[in-house]
Amino acid sequence: MITGARVRRGLFVVYLVVVHLVLIYFVGERILTRYTTFQTFTSGTVIDPTERSRIPTPVPVPERFADQVQETLTPPIEYSTDQTIAIPVAGVRPDALIDTFTSARSEGRTHDAIDIIAPAGTPVVAAADGEIVKLFDSERGGITIYQTTADRRFILYYAHLQRRADEVQIGMKVRKGTTIGYVGDTGNAGPGNYHLHFSIARITDPKRFWEGEYLNPYPLLRYGQNLPQ
Repeated sequence: MITGARVRRGLFVVYLVVVHLVLIYFVGERILTRYTTFQTFTSGTVIDPTERSRIPTPVPVPERFADQVQETLTPPIEYSTDQTIAIPVAGVRPDALIDTFTSARSEGRTHDAIDIIAPAGTPVVAAADGEIVKLFDSERGGITIYQTTADRRFILYYAHLQRRADEVQIGMKVRKGTTIGYVGDTGNAGPGNYHLHFSIARITDPKRFWEGEYLNPYPLLRYGQNLPQ
């Protein structure tokens, strides 16, 4: 027979259990969550490390800190107003050049460039002030460099390089005479046929700067003529 004392003890135990449950809830949900945050880990929160996001616009430096900003180590190049084109292979004299601009090539093509013969490894230099805009390795041209002139009206193309100069990169500003590569026989030049394939084209479509209206480099290099206006 259940006595009144046993009933009271049972109710007291139930009371204690309920009180402890309430305390656990209060401590866990009301206090701990104020000082700690937890983010549910779902597939939607995983960031793909290969995904490219927009780079935010830099925030301007506050005026009071402006005098603490270090100036760039490489100030912008002030281009020359000289419109002549230098021979892009070191040590080659003007009277050693051969006009191969209209020479026939495979598949019914014309050369649209001149070949400048020189020993392997001879420095190839920028023929004008300008900017390196494309580095490309192709089956025909081998190791190549595309450079615009300072006014971005013409594209200069250097092909069959042995290699590029170590510091050459896209966006690099160069002065006339800067070494950008070395004479080689890569591409379809033929083993041992060391020379620089050099072309000049007037840019007709900035979105396709590697194409354009080809000019014969020979008279420009041979006689020191200016680029056409």
